[in-house]
Formats: sequence, C-alpha cells, structure tokens
Amino acid sequence: MNRIQKLFADPKEKLIPFFTAGYPKLESTVDLVCAAAEAGADMVEIGIPFSDPQADGPVIQASSQQALDNGITLNKIFDQVIEIRNLTDVPLALMGYYNPILKMGHESFLDRCVSSGVDGLILPDLPLDEAEPFCEMAKSKGVSPILLVAPNTSNERIKKISELAGDLIYAVSILGITGNDLASKDALAEYLIRVHEHSTTPFVVGFGITTRNDVVWFNTHSDGAVVGSAIIKNMDGETHPLKATKSLIQALKGAL
Repeated sequence: MNRIQKLFADPKEKLIPFFTAGYPKLESTVDLVCAAAEAGADMVEIGIPFSDPQADGPVIQASSQQALDNGITLNKIFDQVIEIRNLTDVPLALMGYYNPILKMGHESFLDRCVSSGVDGLILPDLPLDEAEPFCEMAKSKGVSPILLVAPNTSNERIKKISELAGDLIYAVSILGITGNDLASKDALAEYLIRVHEHSTTPFVVGFGITTRNDVVWFNTHSDGAVVGSAIIKNMDGETHPLKATKSLIQALKGAL
C-alpha cells in the first residue's frame, strides 16, 4: 500500500497544496514542500513546468514560465523529490503534461518516480482512450495514476475513469482553467454528489479553492481539497515566501 492509498483509507479532512517545481527559485521546492508538511498539509502536488500548460490559469502559467527560466528540468525535479523524501513522508503527486513523459519514455519515467519516492501522477492532457497502458504500468509499479473528471463527465465515464485510476481521482470543480472563480455551490454540490455516487475510488477537488471555508465545504462533499493558484499567488512578491506559505496553509487547515 503506497502513501496515497494509506492517506485515503482514513476519512479525515484533507488539504493538498500545489507548488510549481522550481518556483519562485530553482531550489525552493524542497523547503516549500517540507514547510507545507510541517504546517499540516496531508499530501502535496508538485507541478512539472511545461511550455504549453493548457489547463493552467495565468497565475500557475506565470510560475511555470519563471521556473523554466530558473532552469528547472524533469531530472532536477526527481532530484528534489529525493531530497524531500529524506526529510518528510508526506504523500507526493507529480502533476504535469504528457509530452515530457512521452519524451522520457513511460517505463523510464515511472522508474524514476519509484526510485525518487513519487506516490502519484496527475496528467490533465492524457486522454482516457489512450491512458490504459500507462495507467496499468504505473499501478504495477506502485504509482497511483490520478485521473480527472469534470462537471460535463457522464456518470458512466466517471465510473470508467475511477476504475482505471484505481486509487484516487481528481474532480475539477469548474469547466475551464485553474484559478477561475467557483461555480454556484448548489450546482457544485449536485456534481460532487454525482461523482461520489459513481466513482469507485476516493476523489479530491481542485480549481478555485482559496479559503478555510472552501476547504471545509469541499471536504464535506469529497475526500480532500486541492489549493494551487491561491498558494502561488500568496508567494508572489513575498520577501519570505516560505513563511507566507506556511502561514497560509495553517490558515487553510484552521490552525490559526
């Protein structure tokens, strides 16, 4: 049982912050992830910067570009994950686009995930119809493929996606890009009830979550809340991004 499976076997409230690897500085990732874990993060997503991030809004796009300008690479990210693993046991998921993985090769990429200590993978642009070979290979190596569903995903497809994922799926709370405002709570509740009824796995919700109230609300309708753009935005222009991030995560956890 990997760290993600263990975490979601426990029905407690979960907060999952997202960081762009290599942002704001090339070497920031390790300290930020460890600070998040100390502040109470239950799991952490690490974004793999990509030159054409179609699912990301302007905040995360800008952080990705800065990270690329800083010199971040996939190999450097794996090195940072190894450093993180020496310091904390928090579950880690890489979130990225399919092209860099295809370039490295499925097996080579997954072997690096295993050897560095990555627990899960979120690939927003991997189509379901093409995902099965990669997902089965990932699962055979103990890495959880975390597949996405959206408000326009049919009930039958939610079931199929969750069965292929096996451990966890990611419910996008809006149609569009990260950082957008949330839809009405009534419509969201109906959608998340539908995901709950048709998913065979636990599910987390992301896109547009910014406050402690959001975290509480989404945890009553799902198995965890992912916060990305708000965390990146909170670091922008900060002299002490580590301190600012730790304070925000404590606030989101209700610890302040």
